[in-house]
Amino acid sequence: MSSPFDILALPASGELTDDDVRAAWRRIAAATHPDREDGGDAAAFAAAAAAYTLLRTAAGRREALATGSEPDGGRVPGGPVPSGNWLASAAATTRWRIRQGRPARLALRLLAAGAAATVAVVAVGWQPASAAVLTGALTWLLLTGRGELAAGRDRR
Repeated sequence: MSSPFDILALPASGELTDDDVRAAWRRIAAATHPDREDGGDAAAFAAAAAAYTLLRTAAGRREALATGSEPDGGRVPGGPVPSGNWLASAAATTRWRIRQGRPARLALRLLAAGAAATVAVVAVGWQPASAAVLTGALTWLLLTGRGELAAGRDRR
């Protein structure tokens, strides 16, 4: 399977801008669009559209670079070979990123979120607002924990 960078004929680089990706998309879309007089190439157009959807933002490019930087073309050391099952593939990628990132800091954040939620619920008992406190702790963990995961070259 080709990477989204290969599909759009772009270098796999963190230096790409939104304009670079947009220009590559327009060039390929013009050459492969199914509404062309010659019929275009629907498969190539669909692949380019999917690649553009992923790479059109800086966050998407970082994600693609992080996924592409995995050893053995997506195989996770000590883990299963990602298959067509996107959930298994995402879980394997997450495990790889945690091992390559900062697992101790991520565990500390998890402990802090769990402790804060537990203290809040124990202090006032279970109330309707307790679910909101738990949701807030989980949201904090998800938003702040991203920096502890390996993100290719843009690791914080």
